[in-house]
Amino acid sequence: MDIGVIGLGRMGGNISLRLMRGGHRCVVYDRSDKAVADLAAKGATAASGLADLVARLPAPRTVWVMLPAGAITEATVTELGTLLGKDDIVIDGGNSFYKDDIRRAKALAAQGIHYVDVGTSGGVWGLERGYCMMIGGAKDALARIDPILATLAPGIGTIPRTPGRDGRDPRAEQGYLHCGPAGSGHFVKMVHNGIEYGMMEAYAEGFDILKNKASDALPEDQRFTLDMADIAEVWRRGSVISSWLLDLTAAALAENESLSNYSGEVADSGEGRWTIEAAIEEAVPTPVLSTALFTRFRSREGHTFAEKLLSAMRFKFGGHVAQGHGS
Repeated sequence: MDIGVIGLGRMGGNISLRLMRGGHRCVVYDRSDKAVADLAAKGATAASGLADLVARLPAPRTVWVMLPAGAITEATVTELGTLLGKDDIVIDGGNSFYKDDIRRAKALAAQGIHYVDVGTSGGVWGLERGYCMMIGGAKDALARIDPILATLAPGIGTIPRTPGRDGRDPRAEQGYLHCGPAGSGHFVKMVHNGIEYGMMEAYAEGFDILKNKASDALPEDQRFTLDMADIAEVWRRGSVISSWLLDLTAAALAENESLSNYSGEVADSGEGRWTIEAAIEEAVPTPVLSTALFTRFRSREGHTFAEKLLSAMRFKFGGHVAQGHGS
């Protein structure tokens, strides 16, 4: 397929590369001329702006927007609405707020343009591993872009099949899923990130307890000097708490058990906040997710080992560099 990709950062660039590897033609644009030139050197078609990108695509067009949530995505989708035509598709693969998706989809539908929101998980590893995608939008639009989604998805791989799935949507096993109407994809991804906050916090607190078992405040015969890197490694092997996050934790600890190369300051992308807001709207209690979010706020005032571990995990899966990283 032919597809335009707008935004060639950590994920947008790798999405373009994975699509090209899968035989798709990518027309790419970014405010950074270097990012465009780098991808053009690898086989992409360079565009000088949004209008040029649209002009280089055959109708009906498909354009993937991979930009930070907020004003830049809003402005880009609005401008695309003036450039695209009937039956064209706009895909927002970033981390937009799901209520913004609902509004944008209605506005574009009035012009005959389809809007698809794709919650995309995979971080800097997606180029090789593939991307888990949670998708909102009309079924006919999704049917048209299925070759793109299938190329980006990780596939079944080596993960054991889940018993009892006969008759269910087979795309879920491939790593992508049509969740429902516009906004539902980003809503599911939003909650995914809220859960991610909680899982990361649980690991961070647990390892902090292990590390502080050597504290001088404890009776001498109750002090243990424990090897964080080896504990993370052994838990990866058959433990019920094994996960990709634990894999990344083990890698970070093996590189530097003190995590002195991480500041401990942990940012939040906004989706954790939105998850808590949704929980409040639905009157759903979320003590773990709320605490995990508030801990990130507190981390900007002082840094414990737990927060350094959070920072390390976040860097490992998403390339997010905290202030002071590498110092």
